[in-house]
Amino acid sequence: MNLLFRWFLAFNASSPLLVVYLIKAGVTITIVPPCILHVPDFFSYAVYILAAIISTAISIVLSVHLDKTDMEIGAIESVEYANDAFLPSYLGYFFVALDVPNTETLCYVYPIILGFTFLSQTLYFNPLFLIFGYHFYNLTTVNNVRIFMITKKKINKPKTISFPSLTRISDFTFIDQEP
Repeated sequence: MNLLFRWFLAFNASSPLLVVYLIKAGVTITIVPPCILHVPDFFSYAVYILAAIISTAISIVLSVHLDKTDMEIGAIESVEYANDAFLPSYLGYFFVALDVPNTETLCYVYPIILGFTFLSQTLYFNPLFLIFGYHFYNLTTVNNVRIFMITKKKINKPKTISFPSLTRISDFTFIDQEP
């Protein structure tokens, strides 16, 4: 389950590339023949964006089935807010999507990006998590281990925070299940 979930997270994290490409390429959904009913292009684009949001929501729901762990008070030595640190990665996805000339090229480029996202194990950062109220932190534990935390908590005082309801995505990436 964990491996499959990590692939799903990697897909969600890189899905903005697909959304931007589909919009840039003008790919639209045809429900009925255009001669019977013309559906505006923005409907298709809204569906693409909504599909990415729903896919992210599904990953949040499924994350409760991952391996459970906890982190007690005093286990965190330092905190680094990571929401802004991943902006260059996402801008890169948008620029790649805008620069891909055709669908054939996208079919070769996207699996490479998906694979790198999966193998990096730290790029499970998905800006759509922000819509659901999550924040991203790089935490350093008292054992000097650096981990990536996805949580709804705002961490200001690392020595006083605990995470009793964590699930492990990878060895260094966790999502907090506590609201």
